[in-house]
Amino acid sequence: MAAKRPGLGKGLDALIPTHPEGQILSEFGGVLEVPLALIDTNPHQPRRGFDEEKLKELAASITEHGIIQPLVLTVQEEGQEGKYALIAGERRLRAAHLAGLKTVPAVLREADSQDHLLLALIENVQRADLNPLETATAYQSLAVEFDLSHEEIGKRVGKSRAAVTNTLRLLDLPDVVQQAVRKNQISMGHARALLALPTIKAQSAALQSILTQELSVRQTEELVTRLKGNKKSKPAKKNPKSPELKSLEDDLQSALGTKVRLTRSNKGTGTITVHYYSDEEFDALMERFLKG
Repeated sequence: MAAKRPGLGKGLDALIPTHPEGQILSEFGGVLEVPLALIDTNPHQPRRGFDEEKLKELAASITEHGIIQPLVLTVQEEGQEGKYALIAGERRLRAAHLAGLKTVPAVLREADSQDHLLLALIENVQRADLNPLETATAYQSLAVEFDLSHEEIGKRVGKSRAAVTNTLRLLDLPDVVQQAVRKNQISMGHARALLALPTIKAQSAALQSILTQELSVRQTEELVTRLKGNKKSKPAKKNPKSPELKSLEDDLQSALGTKVRLTRSNKGTGTITVHYYSDEEFDALMERFLKG
């Protein structure tokens, strides 16, 4: 006698047929119970990280109530007969393994490789389960592997073309910044602000300021503006700096480790402007000056 599936009332239990042993079903529509051993994970799954504690919580819920939302499967492509490919529901699949289930409720869909990625991406985006870097990587796969434009990707996932383009730009950030996004140490707003900086060194340095000072997105934007030197179009100077004056300015910047602006008039008067970008930098500079 087959064991009763946990968490299913008699009415719902009767509506979900058990998967015939040794057979692969190919008809589409309706819910059936599929053995876990016959399901391969989605190779195009955009989600890379799964919180172990949350998986354990989901497994406990599944043990108590069963799987409420069926997984979405398709019949494996040629060369992998005898199994199903998972399209959507990898968290539920992993939690089902933890809960010790032998079968899971599922529905079958016709899908090719592009559909695998699209459906997994759409499910995660709609459930807000992906971090920005995972979403960007999925968009990149759609663009590169399936030759979709940013506008076409946007239509398929319900986003604007600009939103797709801005998300993809996150992949231009250095690894250290991308890791901070993946670990939820900074938000997409922080990351987008860092894109305005011209070098990896500047982006990495700004990231450290964000983390140590717990800067908001607005504060990060202000920091980036300062680091860029508030560059605005300015009229050409009639008297450009002499090579000697520029050399002295460079020497001061090297000695102090920060931006320095040096001006001098024909009368021998002028100014030395020393820039700093945090309270810590200010304290360090003052200590150097006062010990001078």
